[in-house]
Amino acid sequence: QVQLVESGGGLVQAGGSLRLSCTASGSIFRGNVMGWYRQVPGKQRELVATTTSGGTTTYLNSVKGRFTISRDNAKNAVYLQMNSLKPEDTAVYYCRYNDASRVYWGQGTQVTVSS
Repeated sequence: QVQLVESGGGLVQAGGSLRLSCTASGSIFRGNVMGWYRQVPGKQRELVATTTSGGTTTYLNSVKGRFTISRDNAKNAVYLQMNSLKPEDTAVYYCRYNDASRVYWGQGTQVTVSS
């Protein structure tokens, strides 16, 4: 089992910044991928950014240049620095861990961007 604990969501004005953090504990395997997804009511959950343990990153096109994902393998932690936030970034953000055979999700943290 892997447990994911997220923090850092909140309310911010458009143009502002937030930093999300997620720490994994439990049975962590090498070669995992950690990342952030988001979901708004009535829509499917979408990938925001992911990073492999080797540092390869993937971003949703609409957040490129504004969001930066990073990780600390020693702490089993992943971070999402979100700058120039827009109202359309409002969603529940979920941390995700996966390795070759398992997928785990965090409980989600609300990010609300006011116009």
